[in-house]
Amino acid sequence: MNNILPNHRLILASKSPRRKELLERSNIPFTIRTMEVEEVYPDILPKAEVAEYLAVLKAEAALPKIGEDEIILGADSIVILNNTIYGKPKDAEDAHHILRQLSGKVHEVITGVCLISKTKKVSFSAVSKVWMEELSEAEIAYYVETFKPFDKAGAYAIQEWIGLCKISKIEGTYSNIMGLPTEMVYRALREF
Repeated sequence: MNNILPNHRLILASKSPRRKELLERSNIPFTIRTMEVEEVYPDILPKAEVAEYLAVLKAEAALPKIGEDEIILGADSIVILNNTIYGKPKDAEDAHHILRQLSGKVHEVITGVCLISKTKKVSFSAVSKVWMEELSEAEIAYYVETFKPFDKAGAYAIQEWIGLCKISKIEGTYSNIMGLPTEMVYRALREF
């Protein structure tokens, strides 16, 4: 299964090192081509639809720059707790605040994905539930200072210390929480 897209090239429209790693580990060939996109969405949009909306926005921004044989993959991840979206923290203080909110609670990680070519567009979302143990102020400070989670929705990464030591249960896939539901992406690319 070296190339699931024998007649196409996959373009990842994301700067995320985690999405890059997940595609590489899934043995899905791709190149990276990113566009600057302002990640804004309508206030009336249901929270559960925001990640997919932003994924489509990112993919469509790259569409004018692709060739006939290319497929863009755009993605976005959000964390939701009590109908509040927790995106990437603005700074260390914001990261502390977000982690205090998530501490000891169950939250959702939603990753939206859009695959788009000159002739076709498919988008979908994956939802995972995450059970986070209580975090002490010292643990939050340690995590923020050591791992600097400023490019991560919800101010943490499942593959780092919090994920290894403070997540007691997940419902859904690990790859989705990491930033890309690879099994869904693989299936969608096969059908594309």
